[in-house]
Amino acid sequence: MAVQTKIAEYMATGRRKTAVARVRLALGVGKMIINGRDVDRYFNSEALTRYIQQPFQVADAVKRYDVLANVHGGGLASQAGALRHGISRALVEADPDLKAALKEAGCLTRDSRMKERKKAGQPGARKRFQFSKR
Repeated sequence: MAVQTKIAEYMATGRRKTAVARVRLALGVGKMIINGRDVDRYFNSEALTRYIQQPFQVADAVKRYDVLANVHGGGLASQAGALRHGISRALVEADPDLKAALKEAGCLTRDSRMKERKKAGQPGARKRFQFSKR
């Protein structure tokens, strides 16, 4: 009878503004696949790629995990923030001792700033029609 070995896999959800990232972290060689594409092809900005890899540098696990993620909503920068948040939460699930370091680096904070909704009967979220006394 064949012995099955369970691969350590950690899942987490990261959010920023309206972007949501579902992250799957598995032991590996540091490969990152986002929405079926390599991280460098999906985020064609060096700054965003470094931003995403920050949790691994804080945790000293740069080439230890493979990342498979689905990201939707928001823009590219918002998706990068959601992915960073999801990776951080998955790393904490993998090793709870990393929580303090990741929290201090600001990786576990969800950036909740969203566009304010437009109010009914008005031209914008905050703008009002000009007041007229008569």
